[in-house]
Amino acid sequence: MPSASAGRTSDVLIIGGGVIGLVTAWRAAGRGLRVAVADPAPGGGAARVAAGMLAAVTELHHGEEPLLELNLASAARYPDFAAELEDAAGSGVGFRACGTLAVALDADDRAQLREVHALHQRCGLRSQWLTGRECRRLEPMLAPGVRGGLRVDGDHQVDPRRLAAALLTACERAGVTFHRERVRELTVTGDRATGAVLADGTALSAARTVLAAGSHSGELPGLPPGIAPPVRPVKGEVLRLHMPPVPEGAGGGAFLSRTVRAVVRGSAVYLVPRADGELVVGATSCEQGWDTTVTAGGVYQLLRDAHELVPGITELPLRECLAGLRPGSPDNAPLLGPTALPGLQLATGHHRNGVLLTPLTGEVLAESLVTGEVPAIARPFSPLRFPSVVPV
Repeated sequence: MPSASAGRTSDVLIIGGGVIGLVTAWRAAGRGLRVAVADPAPGGGAARVAAGMLAAVTELHHGEEPLLELNLASAARYPDFAAELEDAAGSGVGFRACGTLAVALDADDRAQLREVHALHQRCGLRSQWLTGRECRRLEPMLAPGVRGGLRVDGDHQVDPRRLAAALLTACERAGVTFHRERVRELTVTGDRATGAVLADGTALSAARTVLAAGSHSGELPGLPPGIAPPVRPVKGEVLRLHMPPVPEGAGGGAFLSRTVRAVVRGSAVYLVPRADGELVVGATSCEQGWDTTVTAGGVYQLLRDAHELVPGITELPLRECLAGLRPGSPDNAPLLGPTALPGLQLATGHHRNGVLLTPLTGEVLAESLVTGEVPAIARPFSPLRFPSVVPV
């Protein structure tokens, strides 16, 4: 195979420069490894669209209890992780310990939220049931019809765009090499992954390769039969609005002071207020392959449901409408660590928890790359838990 250059060697080659690939690179470099990242636009990916909720408690779904320990462990790391990253990058990541309020708008929603509260109690999680009046006392902009809610003071937020930018800077300062080019195929020599070939023909060799390409991870040419991760794209549409500033000395509070979420007519909606006045409203969820079109129906659904929750939202300026692809796995949990192909590890399949799991993913992959051992907390999420499927 012709190549523009060959023999560019590193200890670790990471395919994919989203927040998961970048945190893996940063942590691996911090452990003394020579690291390269291949991505045409590092710092992009799903993080550009994500809302950044660190919602280990309010994101808990029935049947996903095995993921809870991983999510809680990563959430607990965020304050120190954010401080360390901000120091390394010299820029903020928008971490806010603001808490979350999940509310119900009618009797059916309230009954469902009561079941969620019971699930929290069975799992030993801290959430406080509030009446509708108590919810509105916390967030006066809520609709008068709110029937009750759950106050979760431990679910916070971060700005994923600022997080990605800080990780990119931290990686550059740590000596990570960036190849801003698409990966054409994985290189396999004998029975081992040995790097990749870029679209321009450049051959990159590495002792270990990490596939962290998000929803595209299962599409990489060169993956042997049975090795491709079972990751699929899950589309989500998100809106960004701008909240009015609070005049100095004014008696009223902010438009919203914490993340607010609800289920409206069976669809989840959340509102995430940033300290800079941005308000993120999301998110639709549908499986339509690789389509990232922002649809009128998706925008209407989000605005309609958000308006029922916070009527004043329709007066806010609409700044941006985006759609992105979450990397979903069969059990909606990540794939972390070595595969059946020697030399190849995975850091993908995080679905809606990619930003939340960023700190822990970096730790897990760095430890696995340095020692060959996956930390105990991540072993249930080995790629080997899925049986190999050989394409016909």
